[in-house]
Amino acid sequence: MTATLVQWLAAALFAIALIHTFSTKIFERLAHRHPQHEGIFHLLGEVEVVFGFWAMVLVIALFAIEGKQSALGYVDSRNFTEPLFVFAIMIVAGSRPILELASLLVRGVSRLLPMTPSLAAYFTILSLVPLLGSFITEPAAMTLGALMLRDRFLHEEGLSARFKYATLGVLFVNISIGGVLTPFAAPPVLMVAGKWGWDIVFMMTQFGWKAAIAVAVNALAVTLLFRKVLGGISAIDESRRAPVPASMMIVNSAVLLGIVVFAHHPALFLGLLLFFMGFASAYQRHQGRLIVREALLVAFFLAGLVVLGGLQQWWLQPLLLSMSPDAVYFGATGLTALTDNAALTYLGSLVEGLTDEFKYMLVAGAVTGGGLTVIANAPNPAGFSILKVRFEDETISPLGLLLAALPPTAVAIVAMRYL
Repeated sequence: MTATLVQWLAAALFAIALIHTFSTKIFERLAHRHPQHEGIFHLLGEVEVVFGFWAMVLVIALFAIEGKQSALGYVDSRNFTEPLFVFAIMIVAGSRPILELASLLVRGVSRLLPMTPSLAAYFTILSLVPLLGSFITEPAAMTLGALMLRDRFLHEEGLSARFKYATLGVLFVNISIGGVLTPFAAPPVLMVAGKWGWDIVFMMTQFGWKAAIAVAVNALAVTLLFRKVLGGISAIDESRRAPVPASMMIVNSAVLLGIVVFAHHPALFLGLLLFFMGFASAYQRHQGRLIVREALLVAFFLAGLVVLGGLQQWWLQPLLLSMSPDAVYFGATGLTALTDNAALTYLGSLVEGLTDEFKYMLVAGAVTGGGLTVIANAPNPAGFSILKVRFEDETISPLGLLLAALPPTAVAIVAMRYL
């Protein structure tokens, strides 16, 4: 009886958290109306705080209902490696030497394209960087892509909300599907690749080429649609910036590579992060401002999702298994918008005897829907946190993101399901 009560409570709190993510502007309005309590309302108006806050409510309820040992046992049973990894990778990937290195790559590729420099750079960021996520991991690619878009194309006043949301939607969708060229970079793929024997050859032949086509189509479509807007955006004068020494790029790249290689070993990648923090402090003039606050908020968001999501298996798994392989593709695409896509594929990995077709449909649907909401894919909160400063009231509307992500998601559906 108690277990059922806890499960229902967890499902209810999960639903409340989902509603909360779509209602953050209400709390911002309350902050203006009630200045004596604006601090707490501003806090609850931060999307990155939502799931962490309701996860704390769940843990307090577990203490009250089941007692200290049961509550601590549940929290200790959760795996917080992913939130910690995203925290570490965001800080290093957002450092100036890594950004400069990525910018050099983008500029080099852009020169090869038959477009104006502005259009070529925008297209390259929205196509090449997401595909790089298959090798440097999706959270790192999201951090790089979001920072470059924020500082290169979203920095001017007066840009239309339509352009900003279209950029956001394509970035989120392309990051989600761009990480499937390898079996270790996209969280929903990582959850099943080892158990199901999916190696890099399998990923390239079954998923990768389809994802690459969809990424290119989405990036090209949004580039052509807003070519006049892009042509009017002034380039940032980088001549006044002090050049970043090659030695800084090498050290930062080595740390980033080490964090990626030891992504499943928190003691190692957190040790590398601590070394990097000390190194960055010693050479602060070359590192720029580290995005520690943004990374902490994202980690808090993902940790809350881990705690709340851990008690949703009782209704999610039967729902998935009740579908045919064809229905599970569209079901997973839709369910991903309501829960982390890695959680869906993890549940699938627990079931024995699934057909190869069912496995493909489950993972393909999970990555296809990964750009629809901020909770759909683990890297999304990172992009959300970085880019929200360029939106009105420094707030990104969840409904605006959903609508903007629908067209590129439709392209992903055609590629992943019908090619």
